[in-house]
Amino acid sequence: MTQTVALIDYGSGNLRSAAKALERAALDAGLDMEIHVTADPANVGKADRVVLPGVGAFADCRAGLDAVPGMVSALYEAVIVHRRPFLGICVGMQLMAKVGREHGDHPGLGWLDAEVSPLTPTDPSLKIPHMGWNELRLNAPDHPVLAGLGNGSHVYFVHSYAMRPADPAAVLAECDYGGPFTAIVGRDNMIGTQFHPEKSQQAGLSLIANFLRWRP
Repeated sequence: MTQTVALIDYGSGNLRSAAKALERAALDAGLDMEIHVTADPANVGKADRVVLPGVGAFADCRAGLDAVPGMVSALYEAVIVHRRPFLGICVGMQLMAKVGREHGDHPGLGWLDAEVSPLTPTDPSLKIPHMGWNELRLNAPDHPVLAGLGNGSHVYFVHSYAMRPADPAAVLAECDYGGPFTAIVGRDNMIGTQFHPEKSQQAGLSLIANFLRWRP
């Protein structure tokens, strides 16, 4: 039976490459999936899985979501009430937090007890934003969405801020950039990646395929 994946279009995120990565991962895994790039809350409500991308500033992304009538409540219904599998990518992951502290304090969706604050490398020679490839260190290697990913898997980042969850158990994987930062978060039916799986070659496609198979 065909499953539908709603890739949220709210004016923020690399939708074309994310959609192509979702389609390719589904095809390679032999999964019967339809990927819908959508700005329609009704489509989100009907979808079997939800993906929220995001690039740029936290506040701009939150404002973009708020500007689509009914989208925030549709996301809440699908993800929190009906517990559909959810993947947040980059700022889409950060929006799961209670607050983002980029150019002032801005409310997130509040799905995780977490804040998003600046990366602060201990090595002053490390540039911000953190841009390029880095190695994952898995804290929860048995999580179904991390199947087949090992310590040292290379993934691609572009960010200046990082999520800091109150509960360390929500941090499924970390990376090091002058100190550890959250690379993957997860709880219940939700997972988020600070990196861009659609730009992370085989490791990213594997994670996306695992998400598309996941039955939390």
